[in-house]
Amino acid sequence: MSDDATFEEGRETPLNLVAADPDDLKVISALAQDAVFPITEMRWQARRHRFALLLNRFRWEDEGRDRHGPERAQSLLVVENVLGVASQGIDRGDPDTVLSLLSVTFEPGEEGTGHLILTLAGDGAIRLEIEALEVGLRDVTRPYRAPSGKVPRHDT
Repeated sequence: MSDDATFEEGRETPLNLVAADPDDLKVISALAQDAVFPITEMRWQARRHRFALLLNRFRWEDEGRDRHGPERAQSLLVVENVLGVASQGIDRGDPDTVLSLLSVTFEPGEEGTGHLILTLAGDGAIRLEIEALEVGLRDVTRPYRAPSGKVPRHDT
């Protein structure tokens, strides 16, 4: 008889998650909160109906932060079934812009369609028109020490 795996056994395992419903998306949103990315690392592949971001994700799930300090990992946030992309509050003309992701939410439409909203710091947002909810978050590098050395904070 085998025992169930514990959370601690997976702490250094890279994330590889897929959300197919709004409850799953809440987990991805929480793990991607405070990710930062250069505006140049945002891609919409219209023919493949895919939108992707290469994020520098804060590792909220890391319980060893007190020992080794705050960490980030580069991650891909990939949205499938994308029919259209719109943005507001983003200067797409400045390639030096760095954006900060606050949340990922779903606004349902008819028969599984809807809009995925990527809310950004500074009142920016990216709105994806989707025909079905399918969002992936996958770490693509090993964790690295957060350059700021700090845990992101949100004053309420």
